[in-house]
Amino acid sequence: MILLDTHVIVWLYDDPQRLIPSTVLKRLDDEPLALSPFVRLELQYLYEVSKILVPAQVIIDDLAPKLELALTDPPSALVCQVATALNWTRDPFDRLICAHAMATGTPLVTKDRTIRRYVPLAWWTNDG
Repeated sequence: MILLDTHVIVWLYDDPQRLIPSTVLKRLDDEPLALSPFVRLELQYLYEVSKILVPAQVIIDDLAPKLELALTDPPSALVCQVATALNWTRDPFDRLICAHAMATGTPLVTKDRTIRRYVPLAWWTNDG
């Protein structure tokens, strides 16, 4: 199973062929995909501050059946415990999403280089 970072969800909704490298899309096609509840929260926040044009639920309702997207629900106490040690970022969403991946041992697909530097299970591709 692979967790999807927030920007990956937005790109999959918006224009995956243009925004996501083919090697990443191939791996996403080959493995089960999961959505962290913290990504859902960040999507809604981005909508509320007008960074994206549609609410979180619209994006999730569109993508979940297409991608066979599993909605995950890790223990919040465990995720928050792991997140407290992630002092390399001040972004609360990055802390929670990365802590989710780390606490559950789940790979996280993200283009964010900082996340990939600090989260061993985070990946992208060299051509993107």
